[in-house]
Amino acid sequence: MLDARGNDGRGEAVISNKGVFEADCEERLMAKKNYELTEGEWAIIQAVWDNEPCAAPTVQEAIEADRRWSYSTVKTLMDRMVAKGLLSTERIRNLILYRSAITRAQAQSGEVMRAIRRAFDGALTPMMQFLLDNNKLSGDQLAELEALIQSKKGEIKVNE
Repeated sequence: MLDARGNDGRGEAVISNKGVFEADCEERLMAKKNYELTEGEWAIIQAVWDNEPCAAPTVQEAIEADRRWSYSTVKTLMDRMVAKGLLSTERIRNLILYRSAITRAQAQSGEVMRAIRRAFDGALTPMMQFLLDNNKLSGDQLAELEALIQSKKGEIKVNE
């Protein structure tokens, strides 16, 4: 961990290829819990979000068209997701109801941050440049992005 002057605790300055913006964003995002879900976990949690509270057979039926998983496979994955903190359970007699323990935004954040770490070494500016260069955006979409940036700049000034 670096101190405010970029020292590594041994009195040596560490040079990073990340800009101040990227380092600040990465530090703030690391403070939040990022959930990285497997493809199977995504399928299950989406079914839970759509049906919660729900039992494992409900989830198995919901994803049956996309995945040919048996009830025991779905139940095993759901129990593992409980252990990972992705789902929670409530027992009513012999029935176990599952609820999501994370929000869609938390799951999406984990996915986005995982992609940024893998493809852009955690740096946001190159990712944004890539997206702008490789996607055809309309004038309205660009205006919307500019408005989001201006709004964020306003928030920063208010908090300083």
